[in-house]
Amino acid sequence: MAATAVHQLAQCITCHAWSPDQTMVAICPNSNEVHIYKSSPDKWEQVHVLQKHDQIISGIDWSTGSNKIVTVSHDRNSYVWNQEASEWVPTLVILRLNRAALCVQWSPKENKFAVGSGAKTVCICYYEQENNWWVSKLIRKRHNSSVTGVAWHPDNILLATTSTDGKCRIFSTFIKGVDSRDAGTTSSSELKFGEQIVQLDLSFSWAFGVRWSPSGNTLAYVGHNSMIYFVDDVGPSPSAQSVAFSDLPLRDVLFVSERMVIGVGFDCSPMVFTADERGIWNFVKLLDQRKLVPSSANYGSQLSGAFGKLYGQSKHISNDTVEPSRSRAGVHSNLITSILPLKVVGGAVKRFSTSGLDGKVVVWDLENQSEFSL
Repeated sequence: MAATAVHQLAQCITCHAWSPDQTMVAICPNSNEVHIYKSSPDKWEQVHVLQKHDQIISGIDWSTGSNKIVTVSHDRNSYVWNQEASEWVPTLVILRLNRAALCVQWSPKENKFAVGSGAKTVCICYYEQENNWWVSKLIRKRHNSSVTGVAWHPDNILLATTSTDGKCRIFSTFIKGVDSRDAGTTSSSELKFGEQIVQLDLSFSWAFGVRWSPSGNTLAYVGHNSMIYFVDDVGPSPSAQSVAFSDLPLRDVLFVSERMVIGVGFDCSPMVFTADERGIWNFVKLLDQRKLVPSSANYGSQLSGAFGKLYGQSKHISNDTVEPSRSRAGVHSNLITSILPLKVVGGAVKRFSTSGLDGKVVVWDLENQSEFSL
């Protein structure tokens, strides 16, 4: 069992984020508020409630360098929160959206953040020093449906997105005056803002969580068809693989190292995927060992396996090995909505956290497990 701490902070949590020193956690309890908890020796104490949005908050991110919190909501707005003395002061970001904002993430250098929306639009927001406000540039007419996930490449220029049109796309977000030409790779820094590098048509269903590996050489994203996709050599001729599994679909992913990924979602337990010496990705195990009891009814497993094989038959490499169906009664008892790294040593994640619709924030420790030494 890898879970080291379980915190019941609400009845339901849509997303969460940690402070730079990881002594505080901000959660969105499926409402228009952000609740910030501070750790104490025997419990977590609520110290702040951020109230400004009119509808459910769908995304939150806490910058590690500047200690700023960014939130987005179904009310189509975004706020950047700055801590002044003991208070958090919000600054409105004009997104110019006509549909809900769905996800948000700070760039690695924290001079920009990206917002995905139900308006088929991605907003790249940055601070304009002259006018003392946050402004946005929009990537339009590229997506055919809602943008469900955004992920920054380590070079601070490239941005990957997922959408309910089933596609994953990669764009340049170079902004003159904000980014320098030597900020990213030679190719990415020479591209214009909003220019699409590649469109990946691997999924036959909605696509959700997306993440880059620490080096930026590999991209992983998930589909609502119980499949996860891995892409190497992102560009005109990418190398892609798909892994099908019998369990329920994933919603978010995290690279533990260059050769290991953890996915979370509807199955309520983190799933581990690894790449072998040949670079072939495979499903390894569920982290929550209490969920390894086979279900008495295996019809669902057989049906899921059949669909996994069907979806795996494509021009890219496919691994469609399916496992027996399992009961779902572990640390999390409902959908896991997000996964975040907590402790990184030498580029490898040693501790991470998950939050779910069961209202829990769970901390998972990988340090003492030999199978996570990749």
